[in-house]
Amino acid sequence: MAENWTTLSDDERALVEALAKFCAAEIAPKAAATDEGAGFVREQLQGLAAMGVMGANLPESCGGLGLSAAGLFAVVECVAGACGSTVSALTAHYLATDSILFGGTDAQRQHWLPKAASGEALGAFALTEPTAGSDPADMKTRATREGSGWRLTGSKCFISNGGEADFIIVYALTNAAAGHKGISAFIVPRGTPGFTAGRPERTMGLKGGHVFTLGFDCLLPPEALLGAEGQGFKTAMRVLDNGRIEVAAMCTGIAQAALDAATAYARERVIGGEALAAKQGIRWQFAGMALELARARALAAEAVRQRQAAHETGQRFSLAAAMAKLEASEMAGRVTDAALQIHGGYGYTRDLPLERYARDVRIMRIYEGSSEIQRNIIAAHLFK
Repeated sequence: MAENWTTLSDDERALVEALAKFCAAEIAPKAAATDEGAGFVREQLQGLAAMGVMGANLPESCGGLGLSAAGLFAVVECVAGACGSTVSALTAHYLATDSILFGGTDAQRQHWLPKAASGEALGAFALTEPTAGSDPADMKTRATREGSGWRLTGSKCFISNGGEADFIIVYALTNAAAGHKGISAFIVPRGTPGFTAGRPERTMGLKGGHVFTLGFDCLLPPEALLGAEGQGFKTAMRVLDNGRIEVAAMCTGIAQAALDAATAYARERVIGGEALAAKQGIRWQFAGMALELARARALAAEAVRQRQAAHETGQRFSLAAAMAKLEASEMAGRVTDAALQIHGGYGYTRDLPLERYARDVRIMRIYEGSSEIQRNIIAAHLFK
């Protein structure tokens, strides 16, 4: 939350504090029902849009809030602590709008980004395929010139917001012989003939943040090409650097919520005439959880610092983003599990949020590149 980020401006701090109150009153109370009913979190997103949060990642010139990298991290962390489903849909929207911000033309930015920032248009980011998750260059989706436009064919899977979105950024090969340099990106609006979305996948967690398999056999106009042909891979990698830091924020937000719940329970739970929190073995567990969170936040802070500096230098921060995402996603699994364990049998019931936290964070080790991919990125930097 705001207290974890000393670099926030006064305006950013005020925003995060207002957002925390909104999340506590309007989003967290709906989280259990959202998980139970698996309904999409559109109402929650509209509430965030009213606060400007749907454009928190965008500059003011595009209708966004113009937050610093630290301000954006604090926003994501705050929403994550209230509802994992909501933050998963929110950050998927950021991936789509970052794609347009980084890779689009001025006309595309002016057309789509103000609507996305206001909540009028929800975005989705479609990169993953059944046989091309960790290696985008192996994608099978193709876009070939047809008349003055493009024929887009293929499928994508595990696409957050895909069947709910008003526009989808679809990555496809336009030059198969060029490998990743032959990948381009396209803007596919909702209702485009030849676009199909299956039913939402039945997932372990984040049940209100729907993911879909998408199919494409679409004739797109020339202006659907996002920016220049062959620039899609470069755009996607820049977007994923940002996205990995946002995953770290999701993880620290949910882990903090789990730790807070366990702390409150340990203070109140009395065993043998003594509060659970007074027992040394339990206190050591809490010390370990606090240390894990602090480590994850320290790596995230460095990634955030480099992301902010990149606004001026243009330098990539892939290593810092990979380290932050890897550490935070694995930390969140351990901390939520420990918090559930401290609650004993109560933690395993659906009457409390602990088991939901544990289910929601499991995907974080797969999102935006699995833990194994992050280790590959880190090792590749070592052996350059």
